[in-house]
Amino acid sequence: MISEGLLSIVRCPDCHGSLVPDGVVNSTDVHGGFTGDEHPRGRPRILCTGCGRVYDSGSADYLDLRPATAFTEQTKYLDESLHADARHERVSPPLLGSKIRNDMLRAFLAPAPGDLVIDLGCGSGRTLLWNRDWGAHVVGIDIAPFFSTEARRGVDLLIGDLRKLPFADGTFTRAFSLDVLEHLSPDAVRGMLAEARRVLAPGGTLFVYTHVRRNARIAIGLKWINALARQLDRAGLIDLRQEHLRKSDHLNPLADIPELEQVAHEAGFRIARMRYYTPIVGGFVENILMRVAERAMAKRAAKRIASTTPADQANAQAIKAARTAAKDRIARSPSTRLVLQVLSVAMKLDLVLFGRIRSGPFFALLTRV
Repeated sequence: MISEGLLSIVRCPDCHGSLVPDGVVNSTDVHGGFTGDEHPRGRPRILCTGCGRVYDSGSADYLDLRPATAFTEQTKYLDESLHADARHERVSPPLLGSKIRNDMLRAFLAPAPGDLVIDLGCGSGRTLLWNRDWGAHVVGIDIAPFFSTEARRGVDLLIGDLRKLPFADGTFTRAFSLDVLEHLSPDAVRGMLAEARRVLAPGGTLFVYTHVRRNARIAIGLKWINALARQLDRAGLIDLRQEHLRKSDHLNPLADIPELEQVAHEAGFRIARMRYYTPIVGGFVENILMRVAERAMAKRAAKRIASTTPADQANAQAIKAARTAAKDRIARSPSTRLVLQVLSVAMKLDLVLFGRIRSGPFFALLTRV
């Protein structure tokens, strides 16, 4: 959504000039009604009082405040093929790995009413929806407009580049970024962290979840799980094509924790808190058990649509149908949710057993200095 609160804090990403309304354009890209203090029906057009640039968001649900000149380095997540399974369209409760990440976010960042919080690389906007009980004003920004229907209706959203944030200095008190840094080059990581520091108020905090390339010896368990997954893929019991496509965007810029500490220090942060996450139990649950179930559902969907869908489209349609069916089942079946909740609890063993062992994936709270 586009609230008056969002319009009051955005700035030109190029000159940081103030933005003022410059009319409303009728829009056919509307996903649900407006409530409360959101912008009137139609997409807003806004003018920069500094450089004179006019921004037309193209949607009534989010602002488009990308810089005038795009960076040469761009993520593959702009490619619609990475979103063919439509997982972004509808939000389910936080379960399994997303439950682990969201619990750690809540424990580390701990926003309070009155805080102004930004999700840097918000994806579908689901994390903002899960944490509406914070009572804080939350904003989501991403480079691609693959926002969920629920987020479009209930969360302040905008498209923008994390290396040129469209906000004034010191706007936010809290920020977080989940599964983003691994998609950036070393230069882009430095640019993103520098911008995050700029828009954070003094003493503000940034929570990140990402990974470094160097793993501990216990990560051999993950190698075994991945090897098993490849065997099951070859046997047709799971389908890793979409996962391979998603991970093809990983640049993994950070070699190890000392490099993380150096990069954070250069950007004006200190690491206040850290916990490692080597998902042995989680890897087996999500990469084996869930993928076997998803493949079975996709096969059933493929049989239903085979007679009406061209062969080159059937796989993507089947994966999308399986995702939709899984979300429907989670929504309507208490027993399914209970099973997934039990598995989510089991996955926390990875934090209990291995959380102090320095390894690749990690949660970190960075404080602006």
